[in-house]
Amino acid sequence: MLRRLITAVVGGAMLFAAQAASAEADVQRLGAEFWDWRATTQPATSDDIPRIVRPDNWLPDWSPQAVGAQRARLAAFEARWQALAGRPRSASETVDYRLVGSALARVRWELDHVAAWQRQPHFYVAQALNPIFERLLPPPPLEAARIDGVIRLLGNAPAILAAGKANLTDMRGPFVDVALEQIAAVPASLNGMVAGIAPEATPAQRRRLDAAAARANAAFADFEAFLKARRAGLSDATAVGGDSYRYFLGSVALYPYSPEELQVMGRQEWARAVLFEELERNRNAGVPELPIGASIEAVIARLNADELKVRDFLRVNNLLTVPDWAGHYNARPFPAYLAPIGWLGRTFDLTSRVRVGQDATVYLPEPSPALGYFNLSITRDPRPIIVHEGVPGHFFQLTLGWKHPNPLRRHYYDSGANEGTGFYAEEMMLQAGLWADAPKTREIIYNFARLRALRVEVDVKLALGAFSIAEAADYLERMVPMDRATAEEEAVFFAASPGQAISYQIGKLQTAEFLAEARVAEGKAFDLKRFHDYLWLNGNVPIALQKEEYLAMLGGK
Repeated sequence: MLRRLITAVVGGAMLFAAQAASAEADVQRLGAEFWDWRATTQPATSDDIPRIVRPDNWLPDWSPQAVGAQRARLAAFEARWQALAGRPRSASETVDYRLVGSALARVRWELDHVAAWQRQPHFYVAQALNPIFERLLPPPPLEAARIDGVIRLLGNAPAILAAGKANLTDMRGPFVDVALEQIAAVPASLNGMVAGIAPEATPAQRRRLDAAAARANAAFADFEAFLKARRAGLSDATAVGGDSYRYFLGSVALYPYSPEELQVMGRQEWARAVLFEELERNRNAGVPELPIGASIEAVIARLNADELKVRDFLRVNNLLTVPDWAGHYNARPFPAYLAPIGWLGRTFDLTSRVRVGQDATVYLPEPSPALGYFNLSITRDPRPIIVHEGVPGHFFQLTLGWKHPNPLRRHYYDSGANEGTGFYAEEMMLQAGLWADAPKTREIIYNFARLRALRVEVDVKLALGAFSIAEAADYLERMVPMDRATAEEEAVFFAASPGQAISYQIGKLQTAEFLAEARVAEGKAFDLKRFHDYLWLNGNVPIALQKEEYLAMLGGK
């Protein structure tokens, strides 16, 4: 009897293990197929975190037929994912299953809830031009193959804009205005880009480039006329609404909060940031303002030197493992071909999943008091941007994540983890003493925190319709405070991409809660560096899932 009981128990355990292994293999297979498909269909964006490696000779396609094909393939993926529900899984395997669900939900969010392809004409400006911008982001030299890629993508712009004319059946007035403002800048931008590329191109490439630019400019002029003819009488509503926003929070970002809770959290953190900034200003009374860098060469030299010091600070203070193979975050002046189109997106080349180990590049303008909010801060002290965007921030976190042993965790899911980690890194370095000798830089860090907290309220109110784009820009300009141009840029981006602006503050709050619970659970055995190594390696995984997995691992010890 005992022998039969033992045999049954062992057999059951082996069956469970076999079923679990099969379930995980099915999830991994589904995820791999999804990400191969996503590389051909993911919309281009001005943001740096979601950038994706495209297949060779890829061209974006937003024709009505292509959108229909996207819908059909998404439905097939969703059916396969749902069929895998209820299978036996470990905590880590559950995270993998939910990651695939989050990725599928994001596509559903883009197609059916935000519906930029139907409502936002500037979506098509981005699909036509941002792939070119991304092609030109890696640092010089500008090889012949890259120039050929630019020519091919530029030649596809008329087809993208034609797709926009067919798909834009629910245009919103404020988004039309944004598109018209961008289109007005296109001819000078494209002509400037072409002139910048010309010295690097062969005569044949120059002829093809000129012809492609002429056709693209003509297509943009036609698209502009199309939009102007339809502007009158359009709805001014840009909000996705409460039901859609809650879908994003629960299914895409996997946040355990309601919109109402988010606003309370954001407002509390904004008040905290204002308090700390004012205490710092009072403490620093009489300390002169940080000077603007004397030249672009001086700013670049300081950023590159400070990046090395930041890496050393992480090592010396046992905050995070910094492997020697990880590339560096360095600065350059804008190449002549990139400067004219720099307005299309974040001018950071953070490398990619297939370029791990290469150095990242941030392109900087000439120092000037007239620079916008973030670029002006860089000319005064580049360390805040190094910490958030470079090391230990986005570039370093992505570099580690791209080498994750689990392929599903090498991809972007939602900004809450990535931006939350970048914002957390700022406060981590502040509290660890990086700016102990830089009182005015501490003021910058607290003002950054003030902005990130305020973005929560702005995001929620834009999504729910309590703010128009103009009202959001007014609010940011007054409450941060910040220059008008940056405030308008932020308001437009957040209205068009609901859910992104909350990611900084809410992701950081989740991270702090995660650390606190891990510290209590582990007691004196808690190791801050080990915790940070886990957090950074899994930096693409929503924080709620990271916490579940980490605490489950502790319970299994």
